[in-house]
Amino acid sequence: MFRLFSKISAKSDRDGGELSFRDSLKALRHLPPFLRMIWKTSPSMAAANLFLRLLQALVPVSSLYVGKLIIDEVLRLVQGSGPDNDFIWWLVGIELGLALLSAILSRGVALLDALLGDLLSNSSSVQLIEHAARLDLAQFEDSKFYDKLERARQQTTARTYLMSQILSEVQDAITVAFLGAGLVLFNPWLIVLLVVAVIPAFLSELHFNQRSYSISRNWTPERRELDYLRYVGASDLMAKEVKIFGLADYLKNRYRDLAHRYYEVNKSLAMKRAFWGFLFTSLGTLGYYGAYVVIVMQTVSGSISLGDLTFLSGSFARMRGLLQSMLSQLSSIAQSALYLQDFFDFLALRPQISSPAGAKPFPRPVAEGFHFENVGFRYPGTDKFAIRNLTFELRVGEKLALVGENGAGKTTLVKLLARLYDPEEGRILLDGVDLREYNLDELRENIGIIFQDFIRFHFKAKENIAVGRINDLGNQDRVVEAAQRSLAEAVVESLPGKYDQMLGKRFDDGVELSGGQWQKVALARAYMRDAQLLILDEPTSALDARAEYEVFLRFADLTRGKMAVLISHRFSTVRMADRILVLEKGGLIEQGSHAELMAMNGTYAELFRLQAQGYV
Repeated sequence: MFRLFSKISAKSDRDGGELSFRDSLKALRHLPPFLRMIWKTSPSMAAANLFLRLLQALVPVSSLYVGKLIIDEVLRLVQGSGPDNDFIWWLVGIELGLALLSAILSRGVALLDALLGDLLSNSSSVQLIEHAARLDLAQFEDSKFYDKLERARQQTTARTYLMSQILSEVQDAITVAFLGAGLVLFNPWLIVLLVVAVIPAFLSELHFNQRSYSISRNWTPERRELDYLRYVGASDLMAKEVKIFGLADYLKNRYRDLAHRYYEVNKSLAMKRAFWGFLFTSLGTLGYYGAYVVIVMQTVSGSISLGDLTFLSGSFARMRGLLQSMLSQLSSIAQSALYLQDFFDFLALRPQISSPAGAKPFPRPVAEGFHFENVGFRYPGTDKFAIRNLTFELRVGEKLALVGENGAGKTTLVKLLARLYDPEEGRILLDGVDLREYNLDELRENIGIIFQDFIRFHFKAKENIAVGRINDLGNQDRVVEAAQRSLAEAVVESLPGKYDQMLGKRFDDGVELSGGQWQKVALARAYMRDAQLLILDEPTSALDARAEYEVFLRFADLTRGKMAVLISHRFSTVRMADRILVLEKGGLIEQGSHAELMAMNGTYAELFRLQAQGYV
């Protein structure tokens, strides 16, 4: 049958791989850890849910059997077989009780499903955030990693439905077992007809679920592009460029073309699914009525009673519906398990940069400083070295400035210092010990960095400042002091909500800041951090010259007795450093104080004079 489906199904997978029935079965191995996640989320709710479903599974067969007894009792009374009619009212009362119990159990199960599902969604989202934070920066710069991350994100909310499916499957299986026992007692051939009625439709659904997953997985990059185009076309951050450059039509057409191609692939699959689904459902209907004919003939011949007819036809109809639902749900669970695999695959990713076993504690205080020994590094996926044969020292209490054109390797050097990357060649020493031997968390706690492309968090003003040391968010005095020292205090005091003002326009009552105001807020993060090494990577580019000069005067005060690295294109600021490194094409070509470099009359002196001419 699958061979038949393959012939009528056009290839639509982008990388040529189509999932097989074996792939679906293999994906089911993720269900046990998923069930453990559910249980761990709330053992009491999970146990209560299972108990209520067990009771609910017994209600259908009980109701059908009581219905059979009622019909037989009515016939007995009609035929005058006995004057006592109290029993029939007891039976009616029992049936009413079962109906009320079913309603109560259904509400209870739905309530527990909703509550447990919300907790599971929250728990898996927290797990995703925690794990993503442990992964390497290099992984985030890989497009294939983003595909995995995108699929994993989708599973944090979609798995609530999978939980309900699995629990419902268990409940239905219990009900089917009891109904099947009744059918076997009366006529075992009804079970054979039942299997013939439902299996083909199940195989059809299983096949098309596998195809649907293949398309969804292989089109992940395109779906990410569609999300990005939606964001670019309707974002406050992009609105200026979209209007000025007249990008609306381009974005609209690009989105429409890509979305239409994705639609056509899904449309083709949906049409084939509808056709074969109708065909096999019709086959199932014929099987049901074949069984119904057998039951009616047995009733007419007197082999079974009218009550038995009601019980058997009701049981067969209920079993057929349940089996179709179970098999369809099993197919859906298998498909969901394939998607669930994306979540567990993401959690299985491991960072390459981590603390070694028996990691050394970070020295407090640092005694000597950092030493780069012939360090070389290439970004993943590139052949060109960002820095090569780099050797220099950063001594305790020294303020070091990095100078060079864009792409010279300045920011790369900073990322290596913070172990966001590890060198491909050479090594970086701290107090004579390789940086890779220290505890990674302690290392980063002792380094404070403000990058040029700092994040503008849509948080409150105090939260944006406390990002530098988020554990001190509740320390208002420290937050205010950091704002004062970074010149952000005047910015915050001008806001309607002061330190509780929401920044950015994403949420209600948010206030947008200018580029220079944002930079002052970001700089306050450096003052929040009690670090032994402070790094400013061009974080003042949006400030005017006077404000930048004042910021660095304060920065000099902050870093007294500490190590500091400064990256700036303004030489009036750079000259405040104790020593200046001049980088070119990833290599160190000059170093010394401002006076020493000017006396050398090399690249630094040339760049300094070129910039000075702009102020003449």
